[in-house]
Amino acid sequence: MGMRKYILRRMVGVIVVFFIILTALFILFRLAPGDPVSRMVDPSLTPEDAAYLIDQLGLNQPLGIQYIYYLKNVFTGFMGISFHYGQPVTEIILDRLPNTIYLFTTSVILSALLGIFMGKIAAWHRETKIDSVMTIVALFCHTLFLPWLALIMIWFFGYRVGWFPLSGMISPEVWVTPGTSSIIKFLDVLHHMALPLLTLMIIHYGSYLLIMRSSMLDTLNEDYIITARAKGLDEKSIRDHHAAPNAALPLVTSVGLSLAFSINGGALTETVFTWPGIGRELVFAVSSNDYPLAQACFLLIAGVVLMANLVVDVMYAYLDPRIRY
Repeated sequence: MGMRKYILRRMVGVIVVFFIILTALFILFRLAPGDPVSRMVDPSLTPEDAAYLIDQLGLNQPLGIQYIYYLKNVFTGFMGISFHYGQPVTEIILDRLPNTIYLFTTSVILSALLGIFMGKIAAWHRETKIDSVMTIVALFCHTLFLPWLALIMIWFFGYRVGWFPLSGMISPEVWVTPGTSSIIKFLDVLHHMALPLLTLMIIHYGSYLLIMRSSMLDTLNEDYIITARAKGLDEKSIRDHHAAPNAALPLVTSVGLSLAFSINGGALTETVFTWPGIGRELVFAVSSNDYPLAQACFLLIAGVVLMANLVVDVMYAYLDPRIRY
């Protein structure tokens, strides 16, 4: 099968799966107990006002009619109005999405680069103390419970030592002060970003190291590595220019999917660090039965992950000439 036919076939599969997810989300959110109106902030809302609000939101329509409007909104790019904020869902997502991308894309890239580098060294020094220590540290990091680690980081570096802010993304006093330079604002964001970034790097670093180490060990037994040694190439050249690039191929899938899943913002991370991103907004939308906002967040995540799978498969074919479709 040619590459073009493979991509077209996969695109059809992506569309079908996306439509199934779209329908499942509509059904699941309507089956959830409670209604958005009962969870709204104003406790003095009268039954008449509540009935009027339900009518305005379209929640008194038959499910079939709601589903038609739901599909129309999705395919026209209008994801509805948030029940809680009273704003278009698209505006809310576009406001939160960059915050999530800054934090999680940076953490994935940095932890992957560190994991690849350390995994390469661990495999090259296999069955030595260096390999043992690196592997044990990687396993420890890989099995850490993220909320526990996040709270420890906040308690020690934020509260006890006082090096970093305890929560949030910016210091309001810095941003509202007239004449504050863009560099100062950027450094303020980095200061707030340090703790969640370090936490995510510690969590992800271990898995990348272990994958790279395992792949590197398999690659070092290949015939072309033996041939390179027979040609008299130095060990560093064999490791860095022959073994490592081929061993890093399995990480293409891992890093690609990690970048895709980072779009959900890691609900736990953003909630613990009070980081204003998609993950934190998703948790709030689900807990408050804000159907349009929750559905839009889930659809965004599903769409990005589905496309990431397709892109990773295509990249594999270009990176590894042995793969044919």
